[in-house]
Amino acid sequence: MPHPPSPAAGPAPRVRERHGRRVALVTGASSGIGAAIAERLAADRQWRLILSGRDPGRLEAAAGRTSGLALPYDLREPGMARSLADRALGICGRIDLLVAAAGVGWAGPFLRMPHSAVDQVLTVDLAAVVHLVRRVLPRMAEAGRGHVVLIGSLAGSVGVRDEAVYAAAKAGLGAFADSLRYELAGTGVKVLHVVPGVVDTPFFARRGALYTRGWPRPMAPERVAEAVVRAVRRDRDEVYVPGWLRWPVGVRALAPSSFRRLAARFG
Repeated sequence: MPHPPSPAAGPAPRVRERHGRRVALVTGASSGIGAAIAERLAADRQWRLILSGRDPGRLEAAAGRTSGLALPYDLREPGMARSLADRALGICGRIDLLVAAAGVGWAGPFLRMPHSAVDQVLTVDLAAVVHLVRRVLPRMAEAGRGHVVLIGSLAGSVGVRDEAVYAAAKAGLGAFADSLRYELAGTGVKVLHVVPGVVDTPFFARRGALYTRGWPRPMAPERVAEAVVRAVRRDRDEVYVPGWLRWPVGVRALAPSSFRRLAARFG
């Protein structure tokens, strides 16, 4: 599938903000969790939304529903995360909320995983997020406020068969959130790590394998979006969606050998 063209470089007009309106940059906003978060933020009517995704048509539709600004960027391409952040900052002057929801996956045995797929998963799910945060964080710290929301996965907390690289990338995202939180203590900038379970989005079809388990049943992305907005309001550090996902993570931490035996048996 050909990649959408990268946006042309060049200055963009600054947007005059309404009094008290904050700026949110949401990646992965073409569909799924990112689109649901954008729509939930739009319902609050206090955000100026900048939406990014790699599907220009779907992104424009999402921007139309949310009165947001569409910036189509393909984060699989090296350097695109930095370019996106710079363009968003050039347009609005600041980012008060960064929601890193873009993600790709690949399902299958690691030994059969193409090198190109390894690069894409690590780039989109981890490296691009780090570069985005590195670009927008200085102005947040200078302003003494801001929220960084990193959309992780249960796979990054417990590991999942046939998703080794995806799980590794999401595990790295969780460690990044923890480490960054320590560094930002006292700055007014908050880091939220969101750990969702199975979500009913196009993710599974795009990774090359549909979700076929009878349990847990996939949940609507709107449920994750509601949890994100609530957690941002409460300055939470981490949130699991649904909340019971903390239990398998806790079992793995307290009894790793027993957990691995069960995971190997039941998948």
